[in-house]
Amino acid sequence: MNAIQVDHLRRVFTTNVGRFRRESKEVVAVDDVSFAVGDGELFGLLGPNGAGKTTTVKMLTTLLIPTSGSARVGGFDVEHESQKISSTIGFIFGGERGLYWRLSGIDNLRYFASLYHVEPAVAAKRIPYLLDLVGLKDRGNEKVEGYSRGMKQRLHIARALIHDPQILFLDEPTIGLDPVGARELRLVIRNLQAEKKTILLTTHYMFEADMLCQRIAVIDKGNIVALDTPEELKKLVLDLSVIEVEVFGVQDDLLEKIRKQKFVDNVSVENRDQRQILTVQTPRGSEAIPDLMAIFDGRRVGKVTSREPTLEDAYVRLVGGDA
Repeated sequence: MNAIQVDHLRRVFTTNVGRFRRESKEVVAVDDVSFAVGDGELFGLLGPNGAGKTTTVKMLTTLLIPTSGSARVGGFDVEHESQKISSTIGFIFGGERGLYWRLSGIDNLRYFASLYHVEPAVAAKRIPYLLDLVGLKDRGNEKVEGYSRGMKQRLHIARALIHDPQILFLDEPTIGLDPVGARELRLVIRNLQAEKKTILLTTHYMFEADMLCQRIAVIDKGNIVALDTPEELKKLVLDLSVIEVEVFGVQDDLLEKIRKQKFVDNVSVENRDQRQILTVQTPRGSEAIPDLMAIFDGRRVGKVTSREPTLEDAYVRLVGGDA
């Protein structure tokens, strides 16, 4: 039996529109989503903002009722057996809410242990173990208000594990963290694999998914558009090379002109380490660089490089460069 089984899951929200909010409009957040997560698997759910990742996780953690379809978590139906699911799962959402800042890390875990009806003797042994697992062994007696954001996120994971759940949902746990904090949190997630926990991870960061996940589902506009291992997803772009151009402000008309070129498969712009990088996917590799530079027509550019495609490039091809 799979730890998580999702079949044709759908969620529709109704919003009021119009000047006096007398009209209603349906917004489909998740549309006919199906996938399964095996026992002990670290499964990634990737997608752009508004793709349906968090809505899917909220249905699986019983915070939202599906409009249609079905899902089972730990063998229990999310709609009809929600109370049974709560004892088998732990979950964290990106951000700092959900902790008591004026209490110490240890006191926070004691409080949540009591909420989950963990026996005091069991909690007394489990709390030091969890603090050590998340790298807070020497900081447990300090008030949470003095923790860095990364430390708070690691304490969130300890809180989610206090009742020893078999299934863990991590919704963008590294969002907003500095590089050091994010790296430390990814190490914690890797350590959880040794505990043979089933983990469903949502993230925006492709390298993070590539590093951690055994399989990945890509969701876009409420639909699963790809589901496979990171290695297999990378094969979607084996026919491409990637040209990266350091730019200093790119107008929409120039982007559109590049996008229309026959040798361009996809184009996107992102801010990276205080630089702006134009990324062009092309089957021509470095041979396309002179033609690409000609389109810039004397505009200032920085370093130009050609590289092999990554999981992120496969993701861009799946969801589009504007995602």
